[in-house]
Amino acid sequence: MSHLTTIKVRGYHLDLYGHVNNARYLEFLEEARWDMIEDAGGVVWFSQRRLALVVSRIDIRYKRAATMGDVLVIKSYLAQLNERDGLIKQQVLRQDNGKLVAEADVTFAAIHPDQPGAQLMQGELAERFALMLSAEEA
Repeated sequence: MSHLTTIKVRGYHLDLYGHVNNARYLEFLEEARWDMIEDAGGVVWFSQRRLALVVSRIDIRYKRAATMGDVLVIKSYLAQLNERDGLIKQQVLRQDNGKLVAEADVTFAAIHPDQPGAQLMQGELAERFALMLSAEEA
């Protein structure tokens, strides 16, 4: 099932043209991913194991502008787990009409400060992510 995060567009999100600056979408998407992981109880779990989730690739496709006062709903879900990384799919939608504003594919990995490279997505780590895994398309 998709996780939902709501963000209201504020003046400081806007560029000179009066719409949300493209770089702000990175922040919106990150906020939604943190929200999803937090709601699944993952933030404490990862912290206790000294694991950090890092983004290795992000592909954002902008569809239409969002402007001051718009309420955006960000749908996020863990689409797949691979050997050493995973894919989170996200959509930014206007709450009032459901229109797609942007969509993103975010590739991430888990790292540990005492171990080189990305962690294998197996055992307890895979089980933790399974709590967020969904076959539903966002």
